[in-house]
Amino acid sequence: MDVVEDEVLSLPLRQDSFQAFWESVPATLDCLDPSPGSWFDLMPDSSITVEDLFPDPPAPLDAPPTHAAPTVPTTSDYAGEYGFHIRFQNSGTAKSVTSTYSVSLNKLFCQLAKTCPVEVLVDGAPPPGAILRATAVYKKTEHVADVVRRCPHHLKEDAVEHRSHLIRVEGSQRAQYMEDPNTKRQSVTLPYEAPQLGSGHTTLLLNFMCNSSCMGGMNRRAILTILTLESSEGHVLGRRCFEVRVCACPGRDRKTEEGNVEKKTEGSKPTKKRKSPPTPATAAPPKRVVSASSAEEEDKEVFVLQVVGRKRYEVLKQINDALALQERMKVKQEVQGGPSRGKRRLGDRTDEGTD
Repeated sequence: MDVVEDEVLSLPLRQDSFQAFWESVPATLDCLDPSPGSWFDLMPDSSITVEDLFPDPPAPLDAPPTHAAPTVPTTSDYAGEYGFHIRFQNSGTAKSVTSTYSVSLNKLFCQLAKTCPVEVLVDGAPPPGAILRATAVYKKTEHVADVVRRCPHHLKEDAVEHRSHLIRVEGSQRAQYMEDPNTKRQSVTLPYEAPQLGSGHTTLLLNFMCNSSCMGGMNRRAILTILTLESSEGHVLGRRCFEVRVCACPGRDRKTEEGNVEKKTEGSKPTKKRKSPPTPATAAPPKRVVSASSAEEEDKEVFVLQVVGRKRYEVLKQINDALALQERMKVKQEVQGGPSRGKRRLGDRTDEGTD
């Protein structure tokens, strides 16, 4: 055994394969014990491959899902088998509110970096390990391929590790900020928590870290927030989508936009025109001969005229009063204008005196 050990220790250092190294081992190794369990069982076998000796290590338990994210996310609502839906608190349109939701517009108005409570409701309990994911995308088709990011000004002022994310989750240390390696879209995830005893919903606190008018960021482009309920493998179990506007005065902007939509809706309604009934084609009445006595009787007939508007009424009343005054003056002149019967004129008396 001493000779064998000396020969083994004196083996040259080589860069050959394990097969060549094994063949170079002296034949004196044949004297070793080949019984099962000894190191002699490690002799190479041509049927053993490198994959058999070094299998792939198992994937970590907290590894992200391997399925690829869609290039253009879907923005349609999907309740799913668990009845996933959300709702917002009724904050009104006062100037002091920091966030308010419009049901008619399906739009959230909020201030920069202010808490926006979102109530999450389900009809049935999701499977264990379910998560909630919030993603921001642009609303219009010409901008939907762009990634929603913060503006350089607010990005420079922030010092946290995930400062490039527009949407943040407040009040939880279990939130994870992710960026898809293919689409570069950013999202924040949070483990789904069942409602507490006596409550029917779970509250999610969101923050939006840039104004909608920030140059270099959203730049007045409308955005949508997609809130999804996903399984631990990354499969979507439910989806809700709503528009977001980050501004200085949420109550005022909500009231203004709702008023503009109402005006457009009222202006687009077609007005129904009343059709006047067709006049029957009647023959012209025969002309009648009017005598002087009948004309005087018709002049004394009283007519009632319906007038719309105070000014028009005053004008027509003045005309009517003027005509009435003219008629009275005419009658007065007829009474006092001619000489009485049996009286002589002044010229006649002078003529008689000269004779």
